[in-house]
Amino acid sequence: MVRRVASSEALQVRFWGTRGSTCASGPQFVEFGSHTPCVEVRCGERMFILDAGTGLSALGMEIGPSAPDKIDILFSHLHLDHISGLPFFKPALLAKERVIRTYCGNLEGDSAMDALGRLFAPPLFPVRLGQLPARFEHHGFLAGEPLTFDDGTRIDTHLLNHPGGATGYRLSHGGRSVCYISDVEHSDPWPDPGLMEFVRDADLMIFDGMFSDAEYSYCRGWGHSTWQKGVELAQKAGVKALAIFHLYPGHDDAFLRQAEAEMQAVMPTAFMARERQHFTFEPADREAAAERHEPALAQATEG
Repeated sequence: MVRRVASSEALQVRFWGTRGSTCASGPQFVEFGSHTPCVEVRCGERMFILDAGTGLSALGMEIGPSAPDKIDILFSHLHLDHISGLPFFKPALLAKERVIRTYCGNLEGDSAMDALGRLFAPPLFPVRLGQLPARFEHHGFLAGEPLTFDDGTRIDTHLLNHPGGATGYRLSHGGRSVCYISDVEHSDPWPDPGLMEFVRDADLMIFDGMFSDAEYSYCRGWGHSTWQKGVELAQKAGVKALAIFHLYPGHDDAFLRQAEAEMQAVMPTAFMARERQHFTFEPADREAAAERHEPALAQATEG
């Protein structure tokens, strides 16, 4: 693999939490990690955070006071494993000038404010989000509507099949794109035509593959899918690389390595997501120019 320093215009993805439902713990859970969902995406210098599971605390410790003054957190939905890192996010504790904006698309247009206010309050939690130094702003929308930010950045969204609803996101920058599809249960027939068009030709799709096909029959209706269905969707939609995400907390490193080998026999660019795994996608025009002068470069670099 040829490694290069990412340009300031690259699309970058870093995993901070890859587990679903609850954390995993023990020496057999080291390679793929233990935290619940959180993914950092940088569109050039612009940072977005997808979900605020316990991985958000690790992200916060990494960026600390260097975090931007405005931080945007995009929720897939508000189940506990996707929000429990919020009060432990270090940038929220360091500067009263910082604004943290949340976006939620599965509450019929309502924001997450009331739901988070009920959870992060006595007697369930000792501190309210409003008591933290940073200021929180909560925004609601309908999944399927695009989000347009104050700097002109646009993120497309899609309603997902999950109990209570969930939102998928497509972030694009420099002619590259990453799709975040967690949490979702596959439909019958599959792939769903609307979802297939939503992820079409993405450079990377992050997909909820919590169960294997063998396990799924016992978990039907729980709102999650399998790596096999993720591969099927990716291949039908022309997705270039697939990250299986929302990993079942009972699947240890040995299980996931074996599943990854089986998956890569079908789709070589598919993999099980690992905490702190980092991928860089240079702008499409720059990548094309580089390929004219260098050997074939990986579309993503891991670091």
